[in-house]
Amino acid sequence: MLTRRFFGVIVMMFVLVMAGNAGAKEQIQKHFNDTALKVQVTDDPAEKREIINESLQKMMTALDRVQSSPLVSKEDGDGIDHYKTVLQEKQDELLGNNGFERVPDSQLNAFSVYVVQSMEQADKTITISLVTLLLLVIILILIV
Repeated sequence: MLTRRFFGVIVMMFVLVMAGNAGAKEQIQKHFNDTALKVQVTDDPAEKREIINESLQKMMTALDRVQSSPLVSKEDGDGIDHYKTVLQEKQDELLGNNGFERVPDSQLNAFSVYVVQSMEQADKTITISLVTLLLLVIILILIV
């Protein structure tokens, strides 16, 4: 009976961790999807650029705050650094900084979708623990 309970608890913990991980990644993707939707319904290219830039900046701020937390392991810190590098490249491309050609006004809608797709790919290649993902989501929600 005790063994059965023990294995039941282990299975439940595994299921909850997987659900929490998926939920945290969904929240991050929702942030970028919402940004893409706002861009698509906005007519003014300057506003579109500002919406994308602000979204990238909020995510960078959230990542900085999470990274400074004592709960974040070195491996998670490395993953966050990589994620920040990807975000910085997108921001540089948007604004035409650091050798990137500025995204033309006519392509801002496509660029916002590209950012969403790029972040989905980053989620698959960058490993961050559940605790770190949850901290990131909490801080992102507080910033917005």
